[in-house]
Amino acid sequence: MQHDADRTGGGCPFNAAGTPAVSRRRVLAGAGLAALAALTGLGGTAAGATPGTRRAPLPGRPRRARRGVRGGHAQGDPRGSDIAVRVGRDKEARFGLMFKQLPAFLPPDALLLGLARQMVDPTPPVSDVKDSQDGFNNLAMPAGYIYLGQFIDHDMTRDTTPIEVARSDPRALVNYDTPRFDLGSMYGNGPIANPELYDPAAPGKLLLVQRDGVVDLPRDEVGAAFLGDPRNDENLIIAQLHTAFMRLHNRFVDDGRSFAQAQELTRWHYQWVIVNDFLPRMVGRDLVDRLLSRPARGPARFLGRHYRPRNPKRPYMPVEYSGAAYRFGHSMIRAEYEVHDARTVPIFAPDGHEDLRGSRPIPPSLAVDWNYFFDIPGLSRPDDRNMARLIDTKLSLPLSTLPSTVVTPAVGAITALAERNLLRGKRLGLPAGQDVARAMGVAPLTNARLGLTDPGWGGKAPLWFYILKEAELGGGHTLGPVGGGIVAEVILGLLAADRTSYLNGSGFTPVIPHFGMGELLTLAGAVDPRFRPAEPEPAEPAHPEALPEPAGPTV
Repeated sequence: MQHDADRTGGGCPFNAAGTPAVSRRRVLAGAGLAALAALTGLGGTAAGATPGTRRAPLPGRPRRARRGVRGGHAQGDPRGSDIAVRVGRDKEARFGLMFKQLPAFLPPDALLLGLARQMVDPTPPVSDVKDSQDGFNNLAMPAGYIYLGQFIDHDMTRDTTPIEVARSDPRALVNYDTPRFDLGSMYGNGPIANPELYDPAAPGKLLLVQRDGVVDLPRDEVGAAFLGDPRNDENLIIAQLHTAFMRLHNRFVDDGRSFAQAQELTRWHYQWVIVNDFLPRMVGRDLVDRLLSRPARGPARFLGRHYRPRNPKRPYMPVEYSGAAYRFGHSMIRAEYEVHDARTVPIFAPDGHEDLRGSRPIPPSLAVDWNYFFDIPGLSRPDDRNMARLIDTKLSLPLSTLPSTVVTPAVGAITALAERNLLRGKRLGLPAGQDVARAMGVAPLTNARLGLTDPGWGGKAPLWFYILKEAELGGGHTLGPVGGGIVAEVILGLLAADRTSYLNGSGFTPVIPHFGMGELLTLAGAVDPRFRPAEPEPAEPAHPEALPEPAGPTV
């Protein structure tokens, strides 16, 4: 029997099945396990209700039937993720193994279930973030980066294989899609194929709407957003992050760029943030620098040793990444978030109570002040900013009982995220953590060091747990060598293989210096206008064809 967790395809610490066109029915399809936390604000959270589920509407949320939904809140696109156990460990298609020579680790389910129970932090959500005293705060990591990680995951795992083709290839043995960081979740297939994503009154611009003073996604009569990837409406944080990237594109159009120029600039600024802001925070700047070489002229060179697709033009998604390493973000999800001053809301609340689940118009009371999620230039840090939790083996309490909008109610349904991840890793045939460490040339941690004392483990540990514990033993602020190596190699390897990425461009640098996520939000005009500093003026020329060489140690 296969659990929902076993069918999850994305690594939504951060993880729809898609089709070439974006219709209302298709917009309701597929949600990722990055969504998992409804926030999985990471590596896997999800969006709306699964097929056949109903729940009482939250305040301001219309009741609706999710007809046509193919994936649930806790499901990504599963097609092909079980390649190692269904086809072969040496195969590369939509998915594949990085470490093809390593055997699957198959511990008893009873051990996995017991371990999952130990991975729960029993601390309930607090009513104000400033009262959080549980010792799990990562004071070096604003919580917004977890949701940026979810956004990144949805971008790279978006599947545009036509339904009829996917049905003829259920095991995804032909890789019709190449994972790229191209903001396909935002642009869809362009203005001609997906006109519903674009503003008919402003050629070249993406369609945003003002609703009750809040910038929101375009939605239909029941509140479903029109999106290139519906997973970006699964929680209110990622939905508003999505609007921020749309506003950046529209800003470039307002500055006089054509659609194509604005699209390329938006993509390149986004990719720059991934390489120079997001990844260094998650894996360490030193590792990023070791994996990329940027000559004075020409494209960057990727120096990774373990992620080397046989066909660079059709790179596969490693199961070790999607099923384990990129799920590190699950441990960083808070039980609650302060969306703006004095307004703290849980990620999940009992039906009928306000929480951060999405798939509805953004309520004005839950409009995000980004200074509570990122460092915003020119603004002082609030004393109760949301910080991510440490990367460790404890998941926040709400993730131990996922609601019906995340897991379809059924006899035997697994509602604990840790249990789902551990069982899924076994079902996908993931290798043991120690075996992967040795293959990477890293001295493996013993089970004694990992705290796994039962002899039934056979001296080995599940890869997802190993990666979390490795980070925890290192302080929990960044991933360790195994987890960080997998995440960095896959992301940088995919960017380097994409001939349209900024790494292969003509000396791209952002339009303002010292560019990170805070600068992107400010440039986009997404910072709350009540607190926003003066907008920086883009340096000229900033057109793609006339961009200067990068300066300094950034890549």
